Amino acid sequence: MSKKFLKAICFITSVLVVLCFGGCNEVEEVFEQGATLADIELEGTYTRDLEGTTINVFNWGEYIPDGTEGSMDLNAVFTELTGIRVNYTTYESNESMYSKLKGGGVSYDIIIPSDYMIERLKKEGMLQKIDTARLSNYKYIDKKYKDLYFDPENSYSVPYCVGMVGLIYNTEVVKQKPTSWGIMWDEKYSDTILNFNNPRDAFAVSQLYLGYDLNSKNLADWDAAAKKLIEQKKILQSYVMDEIYQKMEDGEAAIAPYYAGDFLLMQENNESLDFVYPKEGVNIFVDSVCIPKSSQNYDAAMMYLNFLLEPDIALEVAEYVMYASPHTAVMNNDDYSLKGNEYLYPDEANYPKTQYFHDIDPSVRSYYERLWEEVKLS
Repeated sequence: MSKKFLKAICFITSVLVVLCFGGCNEVEEVFEQGATLADIELEGTYTRDLEGTTINVFNWGEYIPDGTEGSMDLNAVFTELTGIRVNYTTYESNESMYSKLKGGGVSYDIIIPSDYMIERLKKEGMLQKIDTARLSNYKYIDKKYKDLYFDPENSYSVPYCVGMVGLIYNTEVVKQKPTSWGIMWDEKYSDTILNFNNPRDAFAVSQLYLGYDLNSKNLADWDAAAKKLIEQKKILQSYVMDEIYQKMEDGEAAIAPYYAGDFLLMQENNESLDFVYPKEGVNIFVDSVCIPKSSQNYDAAMMYLNFLLEPDIALEVAEYVMYASPHTAVMNNDDYSLKGNEYLYPDEANYPKTQYFHDIDPSVRSYYERLWEEVKLS
């Protein structure tokens, strides 16, 4: 169950209430609350020179405003503005995106991978350079998200969303605020603990607790992390991804690692939930817009990218996705509901130690993937 599905339930419920008690005019207002082209101010210049062409956009699920929950239908607005059609499809993981791109069956013009996958795609020559001089709105990208390890010359990617993994806990069960990842091995909370159902994130929790590098080349470090995960299994309720929302919101589980932005939505549905960044450190990620080498419509992709960087559009994205924005106009906008949020934008005194995932040597990747299978089967 995705977070957007849960939000959609709330939205539909509000519509039904209006249907029963408010009359038809109010219903129309509910459905018309999403912004349209007439409601936004644009700073860039957009032409209809490419009208009738199509761009293929490949993105994470629920990662762009699509007209639901009163949001702007961003792709429809772009088409209205430029006449360029948007063929929009989604993926579940960086790895599935990579496989589809590597297969070459479809030519994508826009993709939005995470940092370590961008590093991999760049190494393998699968990305085109982005001429940021042509992006009038590139000036809004915060300098702290430029010159990063996976694109030190800012030539292949433009930041889209930023996030960190922390620890969600239910205060009705966990009475004292935890400070360490170690709570995930505390037998007192047996059968209330969840962990990620993917190897990189699950191993990261164990590695951080043990004080290891998330990108270690030492196979013994991965062995130790796997051993720790196997130890955890006797008190673990389950491995989850989207299932975490129902389990944490309904009180079925009490402790879980997950992304700060998703925690904020869970807390809206269960006020007993709280969130910390453990003292050992956390994983930070930057998802960025890239143009694959296989793109057949570079100019349209550049126009779309500049559109994503429009202050009003970037604000829509930040409100909808609920992750931190790398866009200075969003962060400084007093109308931004998450401005200065302590979890998305912790101040310097409360900022956790962070590590990025890097593209790991294929032999190490294969090794930890085999270990993960052993963990799951143990």
